[in-house]
Amino acid sequence: MKLAQLEDGGNKLIGLWLGGCWINLSAAMKIYSEAVERRDRPEVLTIDQLLQERKFDIALLKGVSDFVSAHKLAGYFAVSRSAAVKSPVSRPGKIVALGRNYVLHAKEASLPVPKEPIIFVKAGSSITGPFDPVVIPGEYGRVDHEAELGVVIGKQATRVRKRDAFRYVAGYTIVQDISARDLQNADLAENNPWFRSKSFDTFTPMGPCLVLTDEIKPPVNLMIECRVNGRVRQKANTREMVFDIPTVIEFITKHITLEPGDVISTGTPEGIGEIKPGDTITTRIAKIGEMKNKVRPISR
Repeated sequence: MKLAQLEDGGNKLIGLWLGGCWINLSAAMKIYSEAVERRDRPEVLTIDQLLQERKFDIALLKGVSDFVSAHKLAGYFAVSRSAAVKSPVSRPGKIVALGRNYVLHAKEASLPVPKEPIIFVKAGSSITGPFDPVVIPGEYGRVDHEAELGVVIGKQATRVRKRDAFRYVAGYTIVQDISARDLQNADLAENNPWFRSKSFDTFTPMGPCLVLTDEIKPPVNLMIECRVNGRVRQKANTREMVFDIPTVIEFITKHITLEPGDVISTGTPEGIGEIKPGDTITTRIAKIGEMKNKVRPISR
């Protein structure tokens, strides 16, 4: 199953991909709950709410999907094609990102391949939608694109073992880890954290949807591609990651509890490059979809 966060006429709703279109899951879930006489009738308008309020349940979502299909209600619940697609997760508690998690990316940066995962955080306020502009500051020099697979956590995870890691995953999405590279390098040269270089507003495009684990099963071997103005910059498969998803989840949760709605950005492959105002970044991951973000300068 695929979920999307949509806005239609100023109203927030969750979209469920069914029969070649998005249906209004928020409305369908309410009708389904009444029809099957569920005592708990979750009323949710956002994926954040579904996750963070512990209402995420694949069995429930499948029940709604089957109910709509069986009663031929897809047309009734269909969402307008003019609805805006937003980031599937808009305000996670934390975005935990991986550095140098592809061998060739480490080599292109003239840095060693890490012996254990390198993790850092990005501000949740840096998230923007899959078709919204990336706004870059002109005074900090070079800014780069970094295409990555995002892992969205579905339930609280503390000291998780690798063999159990996928049980804590809600699904997968696309992340662009936009990076103010010159600023990052300047901070590193002073032995300072590089948090700010990764966390400008709009520096984390995410989307276009959340693909659940019933559709993308382990092992997660997905092609990633990033184009700038139509030209391929990055192309790799997630199986090339130095540390796979279970290893990363085990490592993070040994030290830090992951909460529902948290996002792990699993690192970028080789081919990172500079972006400038006027560019269009197209990021695609197999089975998930495509984001397209126009680059704009900050308006003064």
